[in-house]
Amino acid sequence: QVQLVQSGGGLVPAGAPLSPPCAASVRTFISYTIGWFRRVPGKKRAFVAGITRTGSNTYYADSVKGRFTNSRDNAKNTVYLQMNSLKAEDTAVYYCAATGSLSINTHPRNYDYWGQGTQVTVSS
Repeated sequence: QVQLVQSGGGLVPAGAPLSPPCAASVRTFISYTIGWFRRVPGKKRAFVAGITRTGSNTYYADSVKGRFTNSRDNAKNTVYLQMNSLKAEDTAVYYCAATGSLSINTHPRNYDYWGQGTQVTVSS
């Protein structure tokens, strides 16, 4: 069982950065590929970014490419989503998720464990 605990959301002005962490309560954290998703009211959960087990590969949705950076510190069992140049349309609840898959999956059904979500609100 993997527990993912999220923090670091909040209200920020457009253009500001934010870097919410996702901490895992498992010693085998390196065994999991991590994905980030976001959801806005009335829409399905959408893929944002993903990072493989060792952090050697990352993948981003086109909407955040060049602005968001996914990284992980396996010694601290923590993944970070560095969000720069935030826009109002980035406002959403952000979720981290873990899968035992070697590759990054963009569909939520491929993830077994989920964080509780953190609200990010960008004011224009």
